[in-house]
Amino acid sequence: MPSSYRALCSDFYINQKMSVKLDLPRGRETILDLFERVRHTFPSMASFKRYKDELALESPTDAEPHRWLAVRSSTIRSGTVNPDTFDDGYAIHKSVLEIAPYFLSISPLDIEYVELLYGFDLAATGNQDAMVAEALLEGSPLGELLDVENATTIDFQPLIGMLLGGNGLDIPSGSASVTRGTDAIEAHLEIKTRSGGAAGRGGEGTGEPISVYVTLRRYEPVTNLKAMPGVFRTLADQAEHLIEQRVLPGLIAPLRRAIMLGGGG
Repeated sequence: MPSSYRALCSDFYINQKMSVKLDLPRGRETILDLFERVRHTFPSMASFKRYKDELALESPTDAEPHRWLAVRSSTIRSGTVNPDTFDDGYAIHKSVLEIAPYFLSISPLDIEYVELLYGFDLAATGNQDAMVAEALLEGSPLGELLDVENATTIDFQPLIGMLLGGNGLDIPSGSASVTRGTDAIEAHLEIKTRSGGAAGRGGEGTGEPISVYVTLRRYEPVTNLKAMPGVFRTLADQAEHLIEQRVLPGLIAPLRRAIMLGGGG
């Protein structure tokens, strides 16, 4: 549960992205009507901001949980930071999937993919790249490859992609392209370091955390907008299972041990 996840990291967050194929309407009335509807459901989301490439609505950064919604030319993104429960974390995302297509004139044909990202921020000082390498590679063939005398790891940010389930997968010979089955979900596991190699070169790190990202994405998900809640639930169920069974014991736990032991020095 998110409350226990927060005990493992400095910040835990759940983000959603809906990507569309055609540019979204950006008229004043359209966006303001959408944001007013969201604010009616989540009263703390009262701060309307305009950035270079997006329009955003968010709650105060110190709100518990902090929620935000952002509209760009071809994406609608939403996020919840430090929710106490999954229901808390999912509330804004479910609301966006329910109402945004109608306010922004999105049809099922227009939807390219729906994505859920679960983020874990782990505070860590020192050489984060070496820390991650030590935590995940110790005793492995790749770890032995990096065990070079007087060498320091200055860039190690693993990214793993998987295709979960689905039928009709087609990988042509000599090609990296994949034809996805209708039920296939892409899962990506990523560790993002931010020491930028400076700590490994004797400089100071950025002071920012190590982030672990668990991202699940489903392409061409619906033929009917009423199916969107089911798409969301499928992504969420798969993500929760992957986190509990693989990510917590296989990524978060060894990283926390390395951080507590002062690894990467």
